[in-house]
Amino acid sequence: MASITVHHLNNSRSQRILWLLEELGVEYDIKHYQRDPETMLAPPELYEVHPLGKSPVITDGDVTVAETGAIIEYLVERYGNGNLAPEQGSTDRLRYTYWLHYAEGSAMPPLLLKLVFDKIENGPAPFFVRPIARGIAKKVKEMMITPRLNQHLNYLEDEIQKDTWFAGEEFSAADIQMSFPLQAATARAGLDGRFPGLQDFLNRIESRPAYKRALERGGEYKLIGG
Repeated sequence: MASITVHHLNNSRSQRILWLLEELGVEYDIKHYQRDPETMLAPPELYEVHPLGKSPVITDGDVTVAETGAIIEYLVERYGNGNLAPEQGSTDRLRYTYWLHYAEGSAMPPLLLKLVFDKIENGPAPFFVRPIARGIAKKVKEMMITPRLNQHLNYLEDEIQKDTWFAGEEFSAADIQMSFPLQAATARAGLDGRFPGLQDFLNRIESRPAYKRALERGGEYKLIGG
């Protein structure tokens, strides 16, 4: 039995961790968890692994690590043997660190807001509050969320045009980290042919053998759209 166990929630950020481990060639086990089909929330069993009850979480012997960025840093440092991260002290290493944090710290919040306000605008509500709720949701999206998402997508399109990968000419774990917000943007935020560099990036990562192996092991992977 492998020492690493990935506590894997379907259609979630934890798919990136499976992919990373496949790229590293590290053996691992998977414990599968399924979202509630009505609420789309993680099951309560995940609270037995980590107090926040969220995925991804890994256990490696007696060590438990949560948060995608922290897990990536831990696995690359412990098992990478110098792979999937630029050399310490290099300009590319600074960019690598930036993208590891940007993915969840800057890119994901407006994507999450888009998902929430789409549900408010299009979801069920009592008839007497439905027009008000939908009007507010539509206005928030028009004034704040959509402009911010477009700003991020234009920025990312410019950045990916500078080099082959986000942290330079070599594929790195930063590209694995950036995959989720870009796939989420495709599902719910208008990432389409207007952004050829980002679409090419997604095509390239999704054709990698390790990415495909991770899908085979992880199961169905389909992000929630707007």
